[in-house]
Amino acid sequence: MAHIVVLGAGTGGMPAAYEIRAELGKEHEVTLINASSTFQFVPSNPWIAVGWRTREEVSFEIKPCVEKKGINFIAQAVAKIDAEGSSLTLANGENVKYDYLVITTGPRLAFEEVEGSGPNGHTQSICTLEHAEKAYDAYQQLLAAPGPVVIGAMAFASCFGPAYEFSFIMDADLRKRKLRDKVPMTYVTSEPYIGHLGLAGVGDSKGLLESELRNHDIKWICNAKTTRVEAGKMFVSEHNDKGEVIKEHELPFKYSMMLPAFKGVEAVASVEGLCNPRGFVLVDDHQRSKKYKNIFSAGVCIAIPPVEATPVPTGAPKTGFMIETMITAIAHNIRDELLGKPTHAVGTWGAICLADMGTTGAAFVALPQIGPRNVSWFKKGRWVHWAKVAFEKYFIRKMKKGNSEPIYEKFVLSKFGINRLK
Repeated sequence: MAHIVVLGAGTGGMPAAYEIRAELGKEHEVTLINASSTFQFVPSNPWIAVGWRTREEVSFEIKPCVEKKGINFIAQAVAKIDAEGSSLTLANGENVKYDYLVITTGPRLAFEEVEGSGPNGHTQSICTLEHAEKAYDAYQQLLAAPGPVVIGAMAFASCFGPAYEFSFIMDADLRKRKLRDKVPMTYVTSEPYIGHLGLAGVGDSKGLLESELRNHDIKWICNAKTTRVEAGKMFVSEHNDKGEVIKEHELPFKYSMMLPAFKGVEAVASVEGLCNPRGFVLVDDHQRSKKYKNIFSAGVCIAIPPVEATPVPTGAPKTGFMIETMITAIAHNIRDELLGKPTHAVGTWGAICLADMGTTGAAFVALPQIGPRNVSWFKKGRWVHWAKVAFEKYFIRKMKKGNSEPIYEKFVLSKFGINRLK
């Protein structure tokens, strides 16, 4: 009997545990470990931050859902990974042995890289449910005393969609409240141009998003490196294409939400030879660690090089479809190895995103994620807003029921003829 441990129960880890459980015989044991006892649907956080969703609508207790599928669950943070000894030390001192470890922890939010940033500083975040709830509290203060708003992404950020989403969602909410005229908004981003998205653009993302920002009276600064934040003031260096500083900005704000740089979580990053210098897991084409053959990894916590060098550093995003293909590859490869077969499964690293914009939305498909691409598609419409609402409910329902069927596959196959595995 083999013991497979999945570390992290987010939008990657929960589906990974279900799919691995479905692929393996009952003689094998699957354990899911997560620092929190609850699952949180992170894509809903922009809505949480303006009061369009509540905690109860986007989170639930993990234990009863996974245990009915024959998956063990431990609600503990991991303090140390002994990769040589194939064991984990949990925060409560418990030791867990494994035959295979699947790391799906997501990132550590590196607010310390910009002085004064983060929920413990002067900017808000929507990267976790707790942060989004705190952002909502700060939003109430803005509504009571309106003023300038700054939203965007710091250097080394790698997921820009939520920053665009939150800009348009806040804009829509303020308009409903008849307060938009009292709230000047600026979008500040490390991207070299609007619509870059860490992907060197997708279709006409540049033109479409620039047009939307103009239509919503949101100013922007690109190639922007936020250097520090003080109470009510953000300091931003704007760069040219050569990486030279061409202007220093001091932006006043009553409210700011800035996505931080991502790094690997400490327990993972500290394992010798497992990660790159920023703590992201180095994997081969089969999602296997390049050093430890019984460790696999998927999602935001793996190392993917930037799509291109940019004047201010940006990272490559890992969106839901990409993560799903990684998970499927891992499940198939562990199954085949336990059956004595060679591992061969390789995920289709493509990007599919539904971005809500308050009253409308934008959807894009980039297959593969790194160009040249077979598919480069970007569309806007009210249907995207409703598609994301439906997707949220569908995903949460699937996770509660323990459905291991891939979420994106039917859409991708029917629309673009692309499977989740190469």
